Amino acid sequence: MSIAIRKVKEKEEMRKLILDGARRVFLEKGYEMASIRNIAEAINYSPSSIYFYFKEKGEIFHELHEEGFRLLLSELQVFEHNEDPFERLKAMGYAFLDFAINNRDFYNLMFIVDEQLKKKSETDPWRMGVKTLNYLIDVIKICMENGHFKGMDAEDLAFTFLSSLHGICALFCKDRTSTFKGKTSEELMKKGYENLIYMMGKI
Repeated sequence: MSIAIRKVKEKEEMRKLILDGARRVFLEKGYEMASIRNIAEAINYSPSSIYFYFKEKGEIFHELHEEGFRLLLSELQVFEHNEDPFERLKAMGYAFLDFAINNRDFYNLMFIVDEQLKKKSETDPWRMGVKTLNYLIDVIKICMENGHFKGMDAEDLAFTFLSSLHGICALFCKDRTSTFKGKTSEELMKKGYENLIYMMGKI
């Protein structure tokens, strides 16, 4: 391995170490109470080491946000081969639930941890959340073109679909499902989603 390749690899590993440590800190302390110093302590490095890679904690948070939505979108796109758009939408919903179950830390950072967002320009690279939402809206539009959801607005329906999914996932991520007896959290999530899809199928 050449020196140049080794240096690139070392930078990538350090960047990953910082992001992994920051994810733990943001979840433990929340965005406002987290700091570069906290993150440095979590990975046993000096704050100056982190400033070499990121200007401030907001940049780290945004990077984690992008990474999470990039992973979520890749899992939703798996179903592009499905010719029936409503079946494709259904499968995407199950994938969303599985993402929350298998990536609880990411889900909390993407949808639950409160950050005071700064206004972003259209050229800002932090666009994966918007890209993922637009992907969902496009699938709903295809459903409408094929006779589903007549007379409805695609963006309004996407909001309803996403907010319903998020409610299910948030209850799971914040451990609020234990009051429902007789089923596991995962069973409750999937049954709740089946009820949502049943109602959407009647529209």
